[in-house]
Amino acid sequence: MVLSQDFDLKQLVQMNCSFGPQEIDRINRCIAAKYSNFRIFQDAVNELEAHEEEQSPAGMVRLGVCLYLLGKYNRCLNVLSHGDGGALAHFYMAKANYSLKNYTEAERAYQRAKVAGYSADACMLGIVEVKRASGKVQEALDLLNDLSGSVQQTSEYLYQRGVTALMSGGSSDEVGNWFSRAVDANPLHPGALFGLALESDRRGNDDDALELYKRAAAQFPSHVGSLINLGLMYEDRNENELAVQCYERVLDAYPENEHARLYLKDAQASSLSCEEVVPHNPMGQILKTPVVDFELSARARNCLQSMGIQTLGDLCSYTEAELLGSKNFGETSLVEVKNMLKSKNLQLGQTSTKAQPPEVPDIDTLVDAETLNCPISSMGLSVRARKCMSRNGITTIGDLIRKTADELLACKNFGVTSLLEVREKLTEMGLRLHGE
Repeated sequence: MVLSQDFDLKQLVQMNCSFGPQEIDRINRCIAAKYSNFRIFQDAVNELEAHEEEQSPAGMVRLGVCLYLLGKYNRCLNVLSHGDGGALAHFYMAKANYSLKNYTEAERAYQRAKVAGYSADACMLGIVEVKRASGKVQEALDLLNDLSGSVQQTSEYLYQRGVTALMSGGSSDEVGNWFSRAVDANPLHPGALFGLALESDRRGNDDDALELYKRAAAQFPSHVGSLINLGLMYEDRNENELAVQCYERVLDAYPENEHARLYLKDAQASSLSCEEVVPHNPMGQILKTPVVDFELSARARNCLQSMGIQTLGDLCSYTEAELLGSKNFGETSLVEVKNMLKSKNLQLGQTSTKAQPPEVPDIDTLVDAETLNCPISSMGLSVRARKCMSRNGITTIGDLIRKTADELLACKNFGVTSLLEVREKLTEMGLRLHGE
C-alpha cells in the first residue's frame, strides 16, 4: 500500500528498525504517488544526516540509501563505507558507482552484494547493465543468456534484454517487443516505459509518446530522460508551465544537469507574456558569463584581470595575437583560455569589431549537391532539434547550413543546447552554419 500521510514517510526514513528493499520500495511509491512528498523525504533525510555521528552502522546504511535516492552519489558512497558491510550496503554502493560511471567498482560491489546474500538475480542484472554501459555489449548478452528460471519473466530482465538488443543493433520491432513485455510484467517500469515512449516519439506517434513519458516520469527516483523529453513535448504544445515542472524535477535530484538547466531557462522565458519578456538571446547570456566562473590558473586569471577582461564576451573580442602580446600571457595560458571557450562553443576574436569578417563563399560552390539535398533526419539529431527545424521548413542539410546561429536561435523552442548539438553534428560532417 502506498503511504499517504506525511508523518508516515518521515517516520519510515528516521525510525530505528529494519530497513531493506521493501521499505525502499515504499518510499519510492510514496513519492511517485504524490511528488510533494519529495520535499518531506528530503527534509527527513537532511535531519538524519545532521545526526550522522550518532548513527549506528545499520543507521548509516539507511542514510546512505536515502542519499542515493536523492541523487547524492558521492555522499552515498562515503556514508555506506561506514555502514555495516552487509548486502544492502554493497548493492547500493554498486548502484551509486554505476551512476558515477565507476563501472569497475560497480561490478565489484555487485559481486560483494551477491556474496553477502543480496538477490543473486538482481546483482547479475546490475552487472549486465554495467557491462553494457562500459561498452562490453557481448559480455552483457552472454550474462543474460546464462540467466534462467523465473528471472526471465521479470520486468528488469526483459528491460535489460531490450536495451542490450538496442545496443547490439537489433531491429526496432525486436527492441519494442522486449520493452512491451517488460511493461506487461510491470506497468510502472520507468526504463521500459521510456524505451517505448522514445520509439513512439521517433515514429511520430506523439499522443502515445506523451502518455508513456508521463507514466515513466511519474516514477521515483526520477527518470531524467523521460522528464526532459516530456518537458520538450509540453513545450511543443505551448504548455510551458508543465514543461518547467519537468525540468525543475530533474534539477531537484540532479542540480548539475546542464541540459535541464538550459531547457528550464527556455521554458521560463517562453511562459512569460510578450510584454514581460526581453527578447530571449541565449548566446548573449553565455557571453555575459564572468570569466571567474571558470577554473583557470592564477597566472591566466591575473593576466585577464589586468587587461580588464571580465566576461566571456570581453574575452571573445580579443584575438590570439592580442592576448599573446599582453605581458606575462604565454602559450600555456592561451591553451587554457581556448579550451575554456571551446567548452561553451566560443572562440577568440568572434565578437571583435576591429576588422570586418571575410566574405563567406557561396555554399553551393563548397558543398556537393548530394550532401546539400540529404535530409535532416540522416544527421541523428535529437527529437527536439529535429522537430524545431521541421516546423521552420528546414528539411535538408542544405537548408540548415544556409542558416546562421542567430536565425536558428530565433526559432521557437530552439535553444543553446539544440544549437550546440547541431554544430557538433555538422562538425563531424566537415560542415558549419552560415557565417561561421
